[in-house]
Amino acid sequence: MPAYSDLQPPRSVRIWEVFFAFQGSIVSVIAWRVAILTMLACGIVYWTRHNHVNPIANFGPEPFTFIGISISVFMSFRNSACYDRWWEARKQWGRLIVSARSLARELRGVVPAPDRDRILLGVCAYARSLRARLRGLDEARAASEWIGQDTDVLALPNPTNQILDRIGEHCSRLAVQGIVSEWRYMLLENRLTELCDVQASCERIRNTPLPFAYTLLIHRTTYLFCCLLPFGLATHLGWGTPILVTVVSYTFFGIDAIGDAIEDPFGETANDLPLDDIVKTIERELSPTVTAV
Repeated sequence: MPAYSDLQPPRSVRIWEVFFAFQGSIVSVIAWRVAILTMLACGIVYWTRHNHVNPIANFGPEPFTFIGISISVFMSFRNSACYDRWWEARKQWGRLIVSARSLARELRGVVPAPDRDRILLGVCAYARSLRARLRGLDEARAASEWIGQDTDVLALPNPTNQILDRIGEHCSRLAVQGIVSEWRYMLLENRLTELCDVQASCERIRNTPLPFAYTLLIHRTTYLFCCLLPFGLATHLGWGTPILVTVVSYTFFGIDAIGDAIEDPFGETANDLPLDDIVKTIERELSPTVTAV
């Protein structure tokens, strides 16, 4: 994956790339489901043609049209909610970049190099620790790459927030010593508050998933619709049924899988936020002359 700051605007996509692009798609996730539905459709068509028995043939394809439209509407609502979570998380990490850059700019030329470097190292450790926290990984191990084995910080239940507390204490000492003025100290404190707000917002997104009952209803209805669809089409379409069932099941299962993928935007799949690249960007811009501990 390219560096976050090196990403280019999207280019026009060629037609063959649309059909044969697999990286970042959900084909690998839903392929087995679509294959099973296609084989089921083939079996139903074969059974109908040779035994002339179809328990729901008299209903025709019309009921499935109305049911499919209803399911599509509900799935669009769910995917919109999932995308809102993804986009909100992206905006919060954008705020983190802005706050980190602003903090570094306000420190340079005012705070002596040793103190400035210690604060910037703490911000780099905070970014890494927050990424680990949102992914359910070891926060202490992630932060230790920048601030060393500070057991007073890393042994606490919330090391990510404790890192900000230590940075705030250090800024407060600089103000007491007269190294930074009172109004500049308030600016620094505001930046730390913004970083803390980013953490709280991301934790809210991660710890408040969509209601399970709503997601379960969509899953069940989608599976039921796709399994019954071949029965409604076999008599009318014959061997064209498996083709239509493949397209419909790919679309429905694909939209459903995309919603599942972006509901938690902090993971490590291709459709999640590029947190690794964002953290590297923060580290590269905040510490051009600082060496990690």
